[in-house]
Amino acid sequence: MATETGQQDEARDLAGLSAEQLLRFYRTMITARYVDDREISLKRQNKIFFQISGAGHEAIGVAVAELTRSGKDWFYFYYRDRSFALALGQTPLDHLLQAVAAHDDPSSGGRQMPSHYGDPRYNIVSTSSPTGTQFLQAVGSAEAGLRALRLPELREHVTSFQEDEVVICTTGDGTTSEGEFWEALNTACNLKLPVLFIVEDNEYAISVPVEVQTAGGSVSRLVQGFPDLLIRECDGTDVVDTYRTAGELLDHCRARRGPALLHAHCTRPYSHSMSDDERMYRPASEIESQRERDCLVRTRALLVDQGVAAEEELDALEEDVRQAVADAADAALSHPQPEPETATRHLFSEEVDPTGASFDTEDSPKYAEDRLLTMVDLLNACMQDEMERDPRIVVFGQDVADASRVGALDEVKGKGGVFKVTHGLQARFGGDRVYNSPLAEANIVGRAIGMALRGMRPVVEIQFFDYIWPAMQQLRNELGTMRYRSNNGFSAPVVVRTTYGGYLKGGAIYHSQTGASLFTHCPGLRVVLPSNAEDANGLLRTAIRCEDPVLFLEHKHLYRQVYNKGRNPGKDFMIPLGKAKVVREGADLTVVTCGALVKRSMDAAKQAEERHGISAEVIDLRTLWPLDMETIGASVKKTNKVLVVHEDAVSFGFGAEIAARIADELFPWLDGPVKRIGAMDTWVAYAPQLEEVILPQTAGVLQGIVELAEF
Repeated sequence: MATETGQQDEARDLAGLSAEQLLRFYRTMITARYVDDREISLKRQNKIFFQISGAGHEAIGVAVAELTRSGKDWFYFYYRDRSFALALGQTPLDHLLQAVAAHDDPSSGGRQMPSHYGDPRYNIVSTSSPTGTQFLQAVGSAEAGLRALRLPELREHVTSFQEDEVVICTTGDGTTSEGEFWEALNTACNLKLPVLFIVEDNEYAISVPVEVQTAGGSVSRLVQGFPDLLIRECDGTDVVDTYRTAGELLDHCRARRGPALLHAHCTRPYSHSMSDDERMYRPASEIESQRERDCLVRTRALLVDQGVAAEEELDALEEDVRQAVADAADAALSHPQPEPETATRHLFSEEVDPTGASFDTEDSPKYAEDRLLTMVDLLNACMQDEMERDPRIVVFGQDVADASRVGALDEVKGKGGVFKVTHGLQARFGGDRVYNSPLAEANIVGRAIGMALRGMRPVVEIQFFDYIWPAMQQLRNELGTMRYRSNNGFSAPVVVRTTYGGYLKGGAIYHSQTGASLFTHCPGLRVVLPSNAEDANGLLRTAIRCEDPVLFLEHKHLYRQVYNKGRNPGKDFMIPLGKAKVVREGADLTVVTCGALVKRSMDAAKQAEERHGISAEVIDLRTLWPLDMETIGASVKKTNKVLVVHEDAVSFGFGAEIAARIADELFPWLDGPVKRIGAMDTWVAYAPQLEEVILPQTAGVLQGIVELAEF
């Protein structure tokens, strides 16, 4: 292994690299640097809007790219990987099109900042700004290959499956402070996945030096305890040392002996970005010493010293590259930005529409028997049917398996989730399609994204809504944005099932909350919440078969209620998303509700008619995003008054959105104010007496109906 200072440019072993390879490396490295420089110039001219460079990291990218297979292996980059992306096949024009926010930008169609690489042609997965989110997705992509290796029927469905494939995941040293880095290492080692993690250590995370970020100053020393993780350090300013060391690690991964970590020490000759000035926190002497170790300076010297090229030849090469980059910049500037009407394009699939007629078989169920089943039963039946139909579907999460120790199934009945919604799935489909995850919510969703990107259909479970927040980064910044930010280059059709809600007595603060409106604020996510067993079956089938990510909310209180039982409607029963249902006809006012409040609203409406002669129409929304304003509008135009009832806190809840839309779109038909009923603006408490007053009850809904009718 080279020393960190890398002072070994004398006659040397070139690790089998030819003169042609070394010269090609240098051309790509110079190209990357010149693209950075051109972007810096354009930013100063206000012709682009952001710049962050990969300067100092060029040797790492070209060396590792030489050992990988573009379009066959998979790549998760971060923003310093310009040379890596160029070495895999992208061009300076590709990068400059992103810088000028061009419609023709192949990474994002003008939707992402420069240096956010992505390209389906080369299996470069769309890069996002939140650092560290790529770790778990890389693990998920490697896991897709593992499942395909074990399940022959899956192989034709997993994109570019190769028996010796590897997934490359790069990061800066600062990002290893993120918890998802450690979660990713844990799962990669646990499953012996072929992932090469590359830590490109330039000693700074913006202004924070490595010794402040990392205990002991070396992440590769911190991770020594992970089993089957092969760890090596290299001088990332030395292209030969990087190539040699990366080759050893990739051999380890391709042989499926486990993951590997390459700790590559490099430099950062420019400031973090053009929004940063490193002179504010780095002494001049430190900056100068970095310049002396610049990988471009060292590689040029290597080429001359080893007789690969003369100084004059390299001068000519550099001038040729400089002109090519300048020409690419001029070409990029001639490309228009996206048209304004494309602003919302590719939020969701434009090929498969889960709101359309092809997903509507609600009026033609195929009941095989009259036996009434609970919501748990029909959710389970849907997953069984869908897993039988589609080998791409895997189910995982905490506690979802019958028993992780498979031999135990000969002696026990199996768990299948806290509420037994997934009971029997592992016994029927095996441990490669139904399995438990670590107790780590981001791990569950991040891995699911990586698997979905490769063509699989994960249906994952977060045990309780109240614990979903560690996964919020993956849900909002990754799952919801993937199709949009990649300009339809990548998609992640993941179904995230989770339980929510109160009315349980004893659920308390961390098992009773309702916060669906937070997820309706995440563009690109569908949000579904059924109120009864048959709807749950049909909506889940639609969620699984559509091409969009879906947050599927299952109310714990409704799982085994007698009043919402239903018959099994058959293997092709589907309810389109965004189709509300009038569950009670009425003439005097409309009640718009969802989830556990459907039954309470129905009871209140019945009492209002029996005691007060008020005819209330009740609408079950069934999905929050998309929202069926057409059904709401038709009802309001008929009754002229509306009450919105939901379980979430009344302030800033989803009812406010519905009320605002009604006021905006239906004002001419209103004969009274739009009223709302919701929970108190507090947490759901443990004591049953407190829970009862905190959550909306039938009596409160009845009072709201009567008061509105009298207005």
